[in-house]
Amino acid sequence: MRLARLALTSATAYIVLAGGAVSAQTTNASELGALEGGALVNELTNRYDAALAASLDDRLTSANDSRHLWALEAKVQCGIALGYMKSSTRDEASISKCARAYDLMNRTPRAPAARPAPPPPPPPSRPNFCTDAGLVTVFFEFDSTELQADSMSILDSASQQANACGWTALAVVGHTDQAGSDQYNLALSQQRADVVAAALRSKVAAGTVINVDAKGEANPRVPLADGTRSPENRRVEITAK
Repeated sequence: MRLARLALTSATAYIVLAGGAVSAQTTNASELGALEGGALVNELTNRYDAALAASLDDRLTSANDSRHLWALEAKVQCGIALGYMKSSTRDEASISKCARAYDLMNRTPRAPAARPAPPPPPPPSRPNFCTDAGLVTVFFEFDSTELQADSMSILDSASQQANACGWTALAVVGHTDQAGSDQYNLALSQQRADVVAAALRSKVAAGTVINVDAKGEANPRVPLADGTRSPENRRVEITAK
């Protein structure tokens, strides 16, 4: 690599460092056009040598640095201006382009503007089946608190719906039919509600609140005479709150 000669003129002194880096002590680039004769030739030569070194600097080419392109332009324009000067001709156009390209070659590229953060995604929409009405009903055999064969699949569906809809609170209410005393049926409905609530807690999302209540034989699904057995009234209702 050629070392740039020190031009001890009123314009600028440039040094090509080891590895291809360019160090510059600059005055106003427009002063290049004010130089004459040998001083102008020396300065054009210095700028040509520095531009040549910068154009071969791997650190600029590998980083896709814009200064590499300006180094190529400065090398061409300063070389053209030198060619004219060797024939005792002063070409103002190439001198001006040499000065401009060299100035841009020595400027630190601006950091790219930071991109604005993307807007937050919209909240997930609730599925069409997410209503706050009755969720599911689990039925029981007469005088029983055991879940029937299909009860677990019903509770699986209920918990999946609750999780998908983002419900954080469920109401579990136990009922009985009209057979038996009011006191006995109230206790029986409480036991049924407790069984269903326990099964739900293992299926719904953590933190879901399950409120348990018991109505006994009050609020029957099918109103019947006292003492009547009814499979439709032996139930636990689960609703979203």
